[in-house]
Amino acid sequence: MPATPGPGGGPRDGGYPGGVTFPVVGMVGGGQLARMTHEAGIPLGIRFKLLSDTPQDSAAQVVSEVVIGDHRDLDTLRAFARGCDVITFDHEHVPTEHLRALEADGIPVRPGPDALVHAQDKGVMRAKLDEIGAPCPRHRLVADPADVSRFAAEGEGYPVILKTVRGGYDGKGVWFVRSEADAADAFKAGVDVLAEEKVDFVRELAANVVRSPHGQAVAYPVVESVQVDGVCDTVIAPAPDLAEELAGEAQQLALRIADELGVVGHLAVELFETRDGRILVNELAMRPHNSGHWTQDGAITSQFANHVRAVLDLPLGDPRPRSKWTVMCNVLGGDYPDMYYAYLHCMARDPQLKIHMYGKDVKPGRKVGHVNTYGDDLADVRERARHAADYLRGTITE
Repeated sequence: MPATPGPGGGPRDGGYPGGVTFPVVGMVGGGQLARMTHEAGIPLGIRFKLLSDTPQDSAAQVVSEVVIGDHRDLDTLRAFARGCDVITFDHEHVPTEHLRALEADGIPVRPGPDALVHAQDKGVMRAKLDEIGAPCPRHRLVADPADVSRFAAEGEGYPVILKTVRGGYDGKGVWFVRSEADAADAFKAGVDVLAEEKVDFVRELAANVVRSPHGQAVAYPVVESVQVDGVCDTVIAPAPDLAEELAGEAQQLALRIADELGVVGHLAVELFETRDGRILVNELAMRPHNSGHWTQDGAITSQFANHVRAVLDLPLGDPRPRSKWTVMCNVLGGDYPDMYYAYLHCMARDPQLKIHMYGKDVKPGRKVGHVNTYGDDLADVRERARHAADYLRGTITE
């Protein structure tokens, strides 16, 4: 029977007249993306259930219902999914066949396995992007170092980029090779290897879009993403001096990819802007993404809030920016094991600064948080973000 309404027709014990209750979102993965997605669901009254590797994981510290278990184990996934209205993710590492089993059990999985496999497997991704005519670097799967040399000879020679088709992130599983001898390491793991031409690019961009099950979609402004040692360091929204026509092309490309692949939720399309004025697809991510962290403070509706809305098939929120410029800088672990004492300086120096920390132990080079700044003067906004990130890390002390 439907729950009895409370005073004034409101809910009692989570129910509304007609049996409507607030849904439970099952989030697989306990990292910072799950933590921030959970935060975005709190104002909506959305309940979260988390499958986490350890109780110390970033999201496990803040979500009330946490299951500790291995996302690679089907029985664990099935037990976790009981009581969830939808399953979503903060990473792409759940085996595709397990997701198909959950769908066969009647559990909505968003994004579904037919879409998510394109973020799990770079070979599958490239084949599909070729099929739909999306612009990509020259590429093909290679069998061994000698085959890498043949791939190089088919184009402009070395250097070339090698990537394991599964498991790589933040520069891991990627090799910049100048010779056949350099290529040997890429094959040691026994995973299929994708070779790509080294693109002559001006900068890296990202087009972030969100799509719901019934096909509604929104596009955020295209951003510039600055990488340091294969890790995202700074994101500038919108990408400065990006031609309006090229920005529109990037947004339309991302929306088309989301539609063609059947993505539900957030999709980040990482792009190269080439020296001859083109855009090429580099990577896909089907979850909230580092290049969208600026939206927490710089957009009317954040990527995290819109991801929650999308997986529940709620109307999507306005993606437009709140300020002319927003800059996000990642905070990496450094010389300060306890960053709390650095807050005093950063907050006093910049009362508009937004600090987002992930509850992680500080280790050198590890992403432990990010900062957002915003305003009308790009140089000022960039300096404020860079100063705060460097001070929190301990790179600077004044």
